[in-house]
Amino acid sequence: MTNELSEQVKQLIAKAKIVSLDSWQANYPQVVIEIFQKADNEGRYLTNGELEQIQTLVPEKATLVKIAQLLRDRSSEIVDESREKVLAAFPDITKPGGGLYPAKRAENCWRDFWHFLRCITYGIAGGNPHYTSTEGMHYMELLYQELRVPLDAMVVGLEAVKAASKERVQPGEGEAIGPYFDHLINHLRQFQTAENRERMSKFTYFFDCCVGKWATERTYHYLSDQKVERSRT
Repeated sequence: MTNELSEQVKQLIAKAKIVSLDSWQANYPQVVIEIFQKADNEGRYLTNGELEQIQTLVPEKATLVKIAQLLRDRSSEIVDESREKVLAAFPDITKPGGGLYPAKRAENCWRDFWHFLRCITYGIAGGNPHYTSTEGMHYMELLYQELRVPLDAMVVGLEAVKAASKERVQPGEGEAIGPYFDHLINHLRQFQTAENRERMSKFTYFFDCCVGKWATERTYHYLSDQKVERSRT
């Protein structure tokens, strides 16, 4: 089995961007937008210096900035905990024939959890749960379809990222950050719904091909009334 990516997959990877800050433009200084954009372009979490800048420029987000910093600092253990939840829920998923076999597929899955959390911390630090790109998420869905990513496991994993993150914040803060996770979880659930519809469509087509089209005709003779009745289906 080759690990070489097709040109189509490479193109989808380049377009599958989670984050878009277009809807933030009217509510944040341009310098704040640029801080988030730079971090996203480099595929990394916000640095301490960047978080301090955001807190200075948008002081009303100070509590959320601190939460984003905490989740960044605990990201490795959050992802590790989420990985264990996935493996417990799908014990054969990394074995031959499983959705995360061979090992490279599993590594990519855990890496995606890390990036999901990274993008979620952008939303938290900015105090805006609408941080995703409609176009980018569309291409991510196509990418996941092309790579046959096990979406059920991805949803379980991201739910686990949410649960592990809520356990690490102060009492009362867990509910406040829930919508930032749910925004991305709902996108993955929509991927699942679309995938299930496609599978059902393929099954229906297969069934129609196997069964074909048929018709029957029944004739009923009523001797006492000297009548004939025909029924077609």
